Amino acid sequence: MIFITLEHILAHISFSLILVVTLIYWGTLVYRIEGLSSSGGKGMIVTFVCTTGLLITRWLYSGHLPLSNLYESFMFLSWSSSVFHIVLEVRSRDDRWLGAITAPSAMLTHGFATLGLPEEMQRSGMLVPALQSHWSMMHVSMILFSYATLLCGSLASIALLVIMSGVNRQVLFGAMDNLFSRSILPNENFYSHEKQKSDLQYTVYFSSTNYRKCKLIKQLDHWSYRAIGLGFSLSTIGTLSGAIWANEAWGSYWSWDPKETWALITWTIFAIYLHTRMNKGWQGEEPAIVASLGFFIVWIRYLGVNLLGIGLHSYGWLEP
Repeated sequence: MIFITLEHILAHISFSLILVVTLIYWGTLVYRIEGLSSSGGKGMIVTFVCTTGLLITRWLYSGHLPLSNLYESFMFLSWSSSVFHIVLEVRSRDDRWLGAITAPSAMLTHGFATLGLPEEMQRSGMLVPALQSHWSMMHVSMILFSYATLLCGSLASIALLVIMSGVNRQVLFGAMDNLFSRSILPNENFYSHEKQKSDLQYTVYFSSTNYRKCKLIKQLDHWSYRAIGLGFSLSTIGTLSGAIWANEAWGSYWSWDPKETWALITWTIFAIYLHTRMNKGWQGEEPAIVASLGFFIVWIRYLGVNLLGIGLHSYGWLEP
């Protein structure tokens, strides 16, 4: 009873913290204040500690690694996003704004598990015999780690596409305005001194704004590639360990279960992304479109198949 009460306290504290951290990182996108980014990073560390304590507490009173149902998997996914965020903070202090992507990922998954699922689905139950395997725990943990990194990398690609579309529209409108002015006033002598000054100010502002957005696009492209590369490796390890576990539990390495089919689709999508980056040398919009598609594929694989309750992988996720 004490463990359950402690788990509920840690769950609500960690969710409150991650909500505040998300608002802080969104605030850094508008107000460039160094203290905001620093406090956001410290808040994420405290959130990570609380979520870790929650998972350990659940592990102690349930007697197994907390990966047996949908609630536990969402909490582990939120914890994985926190780990990925802290790694990014350590590796690149100049790109702390990436917390505006990783923090909401942790917050939404945590919030869905804590507030979106009914209490009976949050309770821990006994493991079915098929899940009582070391290969099962390795498979599930690696897959959830890969979900966290692939989703964050895909979100970075989606943000890249949104920003790139804004830059393209500005370039188009700027070119149209310039063309319109020259067609009406082809002679430069018609321009007054104030008009020339205004045009110069607009050009400088537009160039600096466009430069910052182009720099942001380059950073998003870089970190999306790094995150998806890591997630793809983890997904490969998780899939291989899952095949070994499937042979141990069901006597077959691959049975074309719906979950396995979508796992293959996910792997193929991100393999195409990495292939276009490494062999074709594509950057920017083209591979980002593929990664954005992967974002929806991951959610179908993770949640959609389980909600339908079909296939061999449906047990242990929807039932308490």
